[in-house]
This record gives sequence, C-alpha cells and structure tokens, in this order.
Amino acid sequence: MLKKLFAFVFVVFMSQNAFAGDYPDFTGLVAKEGPAVVNISTTQMIHNNQGFGIPPGMNPNDPFYDFFRRFAPHMPREHEERSLGSGFIISSDGYILTNAHVVDGADTVTVRLTDKREFKAKVIGADKRADVALIKIKATDLPKVTLGDPSKLKVGEWVVAIGSPFGFDNSVTAGIVSAKGRSLPDENYVPFIQTDAAINPGNSGGPLFNMQGQVVGINSQIYTRSGGFMGLSFSIPIDVAMNVADQLRTTGKVTRGRMGVTIQQVTRDLAESFGLSEPEGALVTNVEKGGPADKAGIKASDVILKFDGKKVNSSFDLPRIVAGTHPGRKVTVEVWRKGSKKDITLVVGVLPEESGKTAGSNGGPGGGRAGATVPPAPVKVAGAAPDI
Repeated sequence: MLKKLFAFVFVVFMSQNAFAGDYPDFTGLVAKEGPAVVNISTTQMIHNNQGFGIPPGMNPNDPFYDFFRRFAPHMPREHEERSLGSGFIISSDGYILTNAHVVDGADTVTVRLTDKREFKAKVIGADKRADVALIKIKATDLPKVTLGDPSKLKVGEWVVAIGSPFGFDNSVTAGIVSAKGRSLPDENYVPFIQTDAAINPGNSGGPLFNMQGQVVGINSQIYTRSGGFMGLSFSIPIDVAMNVADQLRTTGKVTRGRMGVTIQQVTRDLAESFGLSEPEGALVTNVEKGGPADKAGIKASDVILKFDGKKVNSSFDLPRIVAGTHPGRKVTVEVWRKGSKKDITLVVGVLPEESGKTAGSNGGPGGGRAGATVPPAPVKVAGAAPDI
C-alpha cells in the first residue's frame, strides 16, 4: 500500500514539474527589455463653441430660461483632455515608436521613462493609415529595444506585451500568436499579428516581444464589445512600422503606391464562373477613369493574380503590395481575363495623403480620438471592396 502511494505521489510530482518546466520564464526578457518601454501622456485643449448652458442673449423672462439655467450642462469654453499610451525607444538618441492615435491631436506629448525621468516629446511625423507615429525626446545613452523579424513568427508561439494599461507603467502580459496577416475593416495596409495577450486602453503603442526579446510588433487594436480585453489583440508588424518610421524620419510623410481600382474578394462561385481552378486573386469591380490601371488597360472583371511578381492570394493582399511599391515604377500585373492569363505593364501612381495635420513640433495629427488609446475593431466584412 505504501509503495503504491509513493508511486502515485512520485508520478504527480514529476508531471507537475514537467509542466512547470515547459512553461516559459519571462523574467529575464522583462528585466532586459523593460527599461526601453515608455509611458506616453498627452494633453489637448478642447475649444467648446456649442453654447452649453443658457443660450446667449436669451431673455430672462423666457419660460425656458429657468429650464436651461437648472438643467442644461454648463461646460467651460475651453477644457483640457488627457490620454495615456505607451511607446518604445528604437535608438539611444531618443527616437520612440508609438501609435498615431496615441498622439492624435495632442498639444503636448510627455514621455516618462522607467527611471521616472520625464521629457517633452516632439512628433516627427504620424501616419494614420498604418497607425504609426515617430516621436523624439532630447536625451542620450538611452536603453533601446532589439528589432526582430515578424515573418519568422509562428502561430502558437509565445509573445509578451509591455505597456501602461490604464496608466499602470510597465505592466507585462503574455499570450500566444493566434494568427498572422489578419485584415481589419478600413485597415488595408497592415497585415496584423493577432494574439491573445491581454491588451487594454493605455497599451497602445507598446511593444510585442518574441521569446528572444526582440520586438516583432506594435500593440495597436483590440476587438471588444465591452471596451476591455476579450482575448483578441492586434499588433502592427515591426517591419511595416519601421518602413513607415524611416519615411517619417527622412521626409516627414509616407508615400504609397496606387493603381486606381476598386476590388473585391474572389469567392468559390466567382472562381468557377471565371474558369479559375481556385478562388484566388482580387476581382476588379471598377477602374478609375484616367488612373494608372485605366492607362495600362486593366478592365473591370479582370482578376489580378500577381502584382510585380508577388502572388495575390486574396483581395486583402493587393492593397499592401501596391502600397509598398514605389510610385512611378513600371511593374507587370498578371490578370485572368476571359479564361486565360495576360501580362499588363502598369506605371504605379501615388496614393493621396490623408487630410489633416500629420506632423508638428507640439502635437500629432488632427482628427481626435481623445482617450481612445486602444480603438475597438469590428469583425471584417466579407467581400469589402477597398480602393487602391
């Protein structure tokens, strides 16, 4: 009896220790990389021109005067709004990456390091389409992160997020890569990394690390019905973010390619009707008159299979490929037309910049997502037709 009991205890002990041994240890990663993660706070002066309270010039004898005096909200003509986010240092001389929506519309941007030092930051530039901003503080010999290769990430591997959810500095959460190359509504230029690491308001702009302590993404969005974490977090791949940051640093803006078409997903039924063996490529539903595609001879109902030698597996791939192609470049577009493949030469156009302020010494781009440091992302609508 004692032998059986001892054997049982031994098996339980070994199984527990085996499980514990398989569980990753994040302590070394956090100790080494945590100092390069910063807290970002912004302020923005809101000018109220809506006349809350008693309407100007209203006669005190008016029967509604007392109603407005007692019940209408009394808002100051000016009030200050604050928001919080995260970021990480990419160079020892003070360049920091964060999300564009973290500094959106800000009048002042303050960066706080883990050693409690605070600096006023200058916004070098911000790109709303990729939700990436580059800011700069006047400091030297700063700790910086090591950048990794998101293409080497595997679904199921462990990742770590560090940021300031709800203002709690250097909070660490962990999870796994749930999916790669994820598309979201109105986000045609970013192949998001989906994870189940807990991300909440204030985490925006913080780094996503692999187990080698390398940054593979910027935590940007969550899917939520409640405003809080629900297990679906989305990060911008660091190679996409650094491409944007390099352009912002050198020119202050981001240039993307454009071909002047509207596209949609190729379903299995559509593929069969076109004579395609597989539902692949991007179906052209409209061609902009006088645009690059029109000049090249691309027509509505063409299915784009390759662009500049890169295979288009679905319509979600094409906007990223085209946007990443330098304007003015001649490329070959392989299309499926009337049951056969056809190569067309196209000169890539320029995608117009979004309206609104994109850079400034004291703030970020205009537009106003005050306090929405992790915007919720609804489910992708099948068959959505982006313009590229």
